[in-house]
Amino acid sequence: MSIVTNIARAAAAMARPQSLAGLELLASAVILLDADGLITYVNAAAENLLESSVKALSHQRFSALFTNPDELVNIIAQAREHKFSDLRQDLTLERAGKEPLQVHSIVSALDDPHGAILIELRENVQQLKLDREERILDQSQVNKELIRNLAHEIKNPLGGIRGAAQLLEMELPPLHLAELREYTQVIIKEADRLQTLVDRLLAPHRRPHIVGDVNIHEVCERVRSLILAEFPSGLAIRRDYDASIPEFRGDKEQLIQTVLNIAHNAAQALSQRIEQGDAELVLKTRVARQVTLAKVRYNLALDLHIIDNGPGIAPQIRDRIFYPLVSGREGGSGLGLTLAQTFVQQHMGVIECESRPGYTDFRILLPLP
Repeated sequence: MSIVTNIARAAAAMARPQSLAGLELLASAVILLDADGLITYVNAAAENLLESSVKALSHQRFSALFTNPDELVNIIAQAREHKFSDLRQDLTLERAGKEPLQVHSIVSALDDPHGAILIELRENVQQLKLDREERILDQSQVNKELIRNLAHEIKNPLGGIRGAAQLLEMELPPLHLAELREYTQVIIKEADRLQTLVDRLLAPHRRPHIVGDVNIHEVCERVRSLILAEFPSGLAIRRDYDASIPEFRGDKEQLIQTVLNIAHNAAQALSQRIEQGDAELVLKTRVARQVTLAKVRYNLALDLHIIDNGPGIAPQIRDRIFYPLVSGREGGSGLGLTLAQTFVQQHMGVIECESRPGYTDFRILLPLP
């Protein structure tokens, strides 16, 4: 019998609302149903999993939340008949207009005269997600060291190459100056281009972290105005804000650059839809509860989504989009998302991406006070 079941049974026996407070601290989603299958309680993790509030879920029929409830209804019926102390089973719960939930379920009948049922849901992808985040953090650290060392190794010879080209140009014979100067200028311009690239690679490591109070909606509005100034027609930017999100401590300029890099990439990927006039970019903010970021558990986190209806990210680079110099666009530098990831990690957050044709969602999670 799970610890969650014991807590819930004790709470049912005590019949006091405050006795359920312990369930709010759990990472597992906990749902209590009455004899009619109506929701009487959900904890914070269940709100997050079901993407709805206590108020909206209260007294709804739990099975009505899903389009394939038959297996779940059968398990609940068996629990009411006390055919088992608790049944553990992996389920795929499909929802209208939302991603299906891949969960490990634990269903138990409580020692309650009213026939209450306890359901505990744990996302099967959660551990995979944590493992992926850990790999991303480790890879990011490796990338930072590689970039820093490589940039310094390139920087020193570049200065010598450019200086030698300038001296050579000064020594060219006047008779052939116009003809040969073209070649020295190629060397100088290419050296300057590489110097600029190196400076951009080193920029996030050089710039000081300026911390102040940040309103994420001011950040989003700034980015929105910049994108609309560059793409004045054919692109609609929709705002879906949670006005209750509090201010937090962070570097406002870094966060503006982060959101701008992602939104600008999205706008460029939407070029064909912009020509057709049906391109859409969505800036969405929510509060996530009981979130683990960089191996630390937070009660609250900012959940920022930048969503577009473009062609999606090419499968061959989807797992490498945050690596430096990897770009899905011809002529792209491949540094925008690398810088975005660096800035997000400096705020103790994580950045994720889900992409398929017609839908790309970059999700930024940052701890809130």
